[in-house]
Amino acid sequence: MSSDSADTPEHCSQLLAYLKLFRIPNVFTAVADVAMGFFFVHGNVEPASGLLCLIATSCFLYTAGMVLNDVYDYDIDVKERPTRPLPSGQISLGRARLLGYGMLLLGVTLGGLAGYVAPASSEPAWRSGVVALLLASCVIAYDAILKRTLLGPFAMGACRFFNVLLGMSLGAAGGSTQLLFEPTYFMVAGGIGCYIVGVTWFARTEAKAASGRSLLMFGVILMAIGVMTLAFFPKYSSFPLDFFRIEPTMVWPLALFLMTVSILRRCLSAISDPSPQQVQAAVKQCIFSLIVLDAAVVLLVAHWALAIAVLALLIPTFVLGRWVYST
Repeated sequence: MSSDSADTPEHCSQLLAYLKLFRIPNVFTAVADVAMGFFFVHGNVEPASGLLCLIATSCFLYTAGMVLNDVYDYDIDVKERPTRPLPSGQISLGRARLLGYGMLLLGVTLGGLAGYVAPASSEPAWRSGVVALLLASCVIAYDAILKRTLLGPFAMGACRFFNVLLGMSLGAAGGSTQLLFEPTYFMVAGGIGCYIVGVTWFARTEAKAASGRSLLMFGVILMAIGVMTLAFFPKYSSFPLDFFRIEPTMVWPLALFLMTVSILRRCLSAISDPSPQQVQAAVKQCIFSLIVLDAAVVLLVAHWALAIAVLALLIPTFVLGRWVYST
């Protein structure tokens, strides 16, 4: 009994190391994205088998991206972040590499299966697999090649863009059958993608003694463009007004603006005082606020209970965020 008790702290420490490597609080933001895309198209949880498969796909691909991010950043983290799981030796580099690519492969495989386990779908069964493969390609491109270039934030935005499209890949609003997506789908996914491009720009120098204010402001502008795209997409949508459950021309943009005031306030505080603590706090709030934006979109087009379900993802996000870093 004493031996088991002695092993418990070590086991807990190892588990915490993996949760940090996975950036586990952020995984729920990926779930919110794919769920929003699914509810936008279907308005309910059916086909449930397809929804669960897409959620699992998103979780594995997102987590793979977090693991491979640290794999490719290993040499830098040894110098700048030596306490993180890989440079500290809590998890070996080889094991992390195997884990990252294994989850990436598993995610693509599940994405390919999603269209075949959802018999109610009228769309091409292979479409979800293609979107999953595009998402995985963006993950690799960002982690291995583009992260430290000017294209890095756009690659990260593309990951979120395809994650939303992944949720939309099993059906089409109005029952239409086509190989591509409705233009409205691209507007919604593009709004989320642009928002994340802005967050990534904002976070590029978060660990430095003082982030450049111009870079931070550019990130805020891109985030605002993303939110504005979500606010006004109904006006340019091909869907009839009765598709929306909230009056989309005035009430919806105002509601979305009010929901993003806290994001802007936090970001402007970081611009005023661009210390690592302020910038990292702003980035964390921006990432977590993605769940609120997803829930708002669900409320616009589906039953309020589904929006509450998406919003409830904030609970594990905040609880786990107390022990595990998000950036």
